[in-house]
Amino acid sequence: MNTKTIILDRDGVINHDSEHYIKSPAEWLEITGSARAIAKLTKAGYQIAIATNQSGLARGLFTLETLEAIHYKLREAVIYAGGEIELITFCPHHPQDHCGCRKPHTGLLQIIQKKLGLNPDTSWMVGDTATDILAAQRMGIRGALVTTGKGLQTLDSNLVSRETTPVFASLEAFSDWLVEP
Repeated sequence: MNTKTIILDRDGVINHDSEHYIKSPAEWLEITGSARAIAKLTKAGYQIAIATNQSGLARGLFTLETLEAIHYKLREAVIYAGGEIELITFCPHHPQDHCGCRKPHTGLLQIIQKKLGLNPDTSWMVGDTATDILAAQRMGIRGALVTTGKGLQTLDSNLVSRETTPVFASLEAFSDWLVEP
């Protein structure tokens, strides 16, 4: 089992986020270079998984079929760039449901660990919020923050320390750093 695994948050890391939620494939807009970054990581031998909170399901803003269509569009963009996504996990619950899968809880990451394997030395969680970094820490893997999405606000909140968490301008900058040319 290859335990070189990169877990990505979705909204704000791979695609532009919206305070109104991403409710359709048309609203899913790639952050420039993110599909290319995933392809670079794939070609370097990393398995790519996504762990994303999707409370819009519980809020009735979109259906499971719509979420699957959004993820199909995401996968197609990555395939077109030459990459592959092994697994997409998502939490469908409302934050007030107090489930075990909504980040910063580790339920989604535990699913990824079971299916793909995680290694504290070679596995990363890349996100734009403190909940992403906290989930990584709780799983015993490395966390990296990107300043796309909510990343700058996360840094301003002092919930994530630059001293303990590497910070990158984008997923593409992270992949360039991790996979030396």
